[in-house]
Amino acid sequence: MCPVQCVTYVSGRSPEEVDAIERIVGGLLDGKVIWTDHEENTRRLEAKDILVVAPYNAQVWELSERLGGIRVGTVDKFQGQEAPVVVYSLTTSSPEDAPRGMEFLYSLNRLNVATSRARATVILVGSPKLFEPDCRTPRQMQLANALCRYLELARIVEPTN
Repeated sequence: MCPVQCVTYVSGRSPEEVDAIERIVGGLLDGKVIWTDHEENTRRLEAKDILVVAPYNAQVWELSERLGGIRVGTVDKFQGQEAPVVVYSLTTSSPEDAPRGMEFLYSLNRLNVATSRARATVILVGSPKLFEPDCRTPRQMQLANALCRYLELARIVEPTN
């Protein structure tokens, strides 16, 4: 079970995920994380090396308020941009609670664009219920399958408090 209990609001925001992402970004910028680029150049990770992506404007606003100096935006904002680390906030507690519906949240294009912005690491923050959708159509199964496959390939890291 996810140690962060996510609460969905009609407005498309999750304060619990904002808190978790603030801790994650703080850990990334504590001076101990080293970035090695494709030319083997190394340096400490900096704010400019992190993109934080969320599907809903309300969550983007909340994250922007908390993460001054970090680039925060929707998937659409970051098309064509890259960073060593991308943090992707799924924002909602379950597919049923997703503003704009499951099609929007699980969009294959959105997942691809959000995760392919990372040059090294993607950190996905979300409720475990998002990996247990109640699919009612073949299209929903296809969408959920992509996110579930991501989980299969990922390494799960439990947050520390």
